[in-house]
Amino acid sequence: METGASEHPARLRVGVIGPGRAGTALARALARAGHEIGAASAVSAASKQRVRDNFPRAELTDPASVLEASDLVLLTVPDDVLPALVEGLAATGAPYAGRLVAHASGAHGVRVLDPATRAGALPLALHPVMTFTGREDDVDRIKGVCFGVTAPEPLRAAAEALVIEMGGEPVFITEENRSLYHAALAFAANHLVTLVAEAASLLREAGADNPERMLGPLLGAALDNALRFGDAGLTGPVARGDSSTVAAHVAAIRAADPGALPAYLALARLTADRALAAGRLSASDAERLLDVLGEHR
Repeated sequence: METGASEHPARLRVGVIGPGRAGTALARALARAGHEIGAASAVSAASKQRVRDNFPRAELTDPASVLEASDLVLLTVPDDVLPALVEGLAATGAPYAGRLVAHASGAHGVRVLDPATRAGALPLALHPVMTFTGREDDVDRIKGVCFGVTAPEPLRAAAEALVIEMGGEPVFITEENRSLYHAALAFAANHLVTLVAEAASLLREAGADNPERMLGPLLGAALDNALRFGDAGLTGPVARGDSSTVAAHVAAIRAADPGALPAYLALARLTADRALAAGRLSASDAERLLDVLGEHR
């Protein structure tokens, strides 16, 4: 439980609008850094209880009152709720002026905060590249994690300082690249879950009793190779140009789970393209592979 107590004096009064898993973790990290969590606005019973459990000194109140009571406000609501919340508060004359207003959405930069900025707010986008579970150790998961940060030039230093105080590493992303940044993260993390779950399903279909045990060491090594070596870490039949094995894969997946076949084909083509560009695959082998893959569009 975070009470705001620290060996450092509290420097900012922090308010949280939407204390879900991410908002709670970020607020706890700020409390550890010596800031005071003074007010929060929550809708669900679970969120209200989360505030009581983690920030017992914080006042549960309405969003405008959170702004009034705070120097820094975390808008940690779902992505699709954020624009309407920011605009709605501005329309009702909520006291944005002079406050740091930060959201934690990966999909948005600071443009989504324009109604607040026009009302005098200081806008920040601070997105931790991490998933949170709602457990006690969420705040510890922030340590060493990168944050995708977008901020106006005069606020870059403030954004950097806040991220570092929370234990993170700031990585500045321009407003125009925010969607690409978020797409890259989704490509990796969200699709990885789908890939692993599908692989486990196919292994069960093949007769494996414990596919997770089989996949764990393999995926750990593959991830390590990918992060350390990039395309140079490619292995497997596509990178080797083994078109007959790939053809056998296609036939087996079509028989076991036809719905998974388009994903296999798309990833195999992308792997072949990257292996070819990296010099891991010859042009002739790539042509044979793409012939096999092209037959099953």
